[in-house]
Amino acid sequence: MWKNGYGNLSYISKSMQETALEKPSKPILTKVVSNTPGRLRLRVAQPQRCKAKMQHMVKILEAQPNISQVRMNSHNGSITIQHDGNEDSLKNVVTTLQDLGVIFADIAGFAETRGGKSEVAAEVSDVVVDLNRRVKEATNGVVDLRFLFPLGLATLSIRQLVAKGLQLEIIPWYVLAWYAFDSFIKLHGTNQSQSTNE
Repeated sequence: MWKNGYGNLSYISKSMQETALEKPSKPILTKVVSNTPGRLRLRVAQPQRCKAKMQHMVKILEAQPNISQVRMNSHNGSITIQHDGNEDSLKNVVTTLQDLGVIFADIAGFAETRGGKSEVAAEVSDVVVDLNRRVKEATNGVVDLRFLFPLGLATLSIRQLVAKGLQLEIIPWYVLAWYAFDSFIKLHGTNQSQSTNE
């Protein structure tokens, strides 16, 4: 048995005690995304989403007797902790996290680290960037979504022109052609590394 820095008793193995005493040099900024009985979900701030640090936290948490499961997604910075569900269990989890250097807050810098986007916009952006990466890998770097999306719009505009002629009542071919051109220019005019997560 080992007492953590806040006086709560924690059961932790000898090897875990040694690694738990090594606090990180910088505090780990997190936000509590969800706190329901028996489940705590955290999001680590983007600059601190180091897979090794997060795995270290997971190992320490898994050694706690009142924690049944810990899941981690280093890409999204998400850590989900399943615990006993009583108040003492939650306090022990929070105390252990604080001992590891975790700071809980509605972090003002969260919006800044996410490029000023809302969380939903950032999640959608992350999904699209991930899909783009997969398409690029699948085609060995030949094409990506920044090429395929305008190509799809251009194909639709040509199909519309051939099938319906110069129809002006609904969506004319030239509007789709303009969207194809405009999206190509806009998607290739931005630096993709700004929107990717590392």
